Amino acid sequence: MNTEAYLTAIKAKLVSSVIIKHVDIVQEYVIREQGFFRARLTLQNDDFLEVAEFFQEFQGEVQTVEYRYQWMDPERQVLRRRWDNAAHFPGLANSPHHVHIGVTGVVEPGRLLGIIDLVDLIEQGLPS
Repeated sequence: MNTEAYLTAIKAKLVSSVIIKHVDIVQEYVIREQGFFRARLTLQNDDFLEVAEFFQEFQGEVQTVEYRYQWMDPERQVLRRRWDNAAHFPGLANSPHHVHIGVTGVVEPGRLLGIIDLVDLIEQGLPS
């Protein structure tokens, strides 16, 4: 899969997902072998989910390089979860991948997630 096909797959997943009510694409581009996608989503329960992913093609495979996904209540006041790979928790297992859990301030080890993986995870019933 190349970067253009990957971007198309992201958009197809968002519009076909049963958990997503509305998609507002903020920015998207593909330049040669790299791309970026950012969107604001309204989930079926009216929660807000903002997704941003930078990806690159390497040896015929598209890889997520940087990501940030923030899930909040409908008023965008209460954090439910935030997944990212900023390197500010080097002591965690699987660093830099981590998850901020709600308003508790707890940060747990995470794993590499692309937007499609994230939507799949939420569709499978990840607790809010």
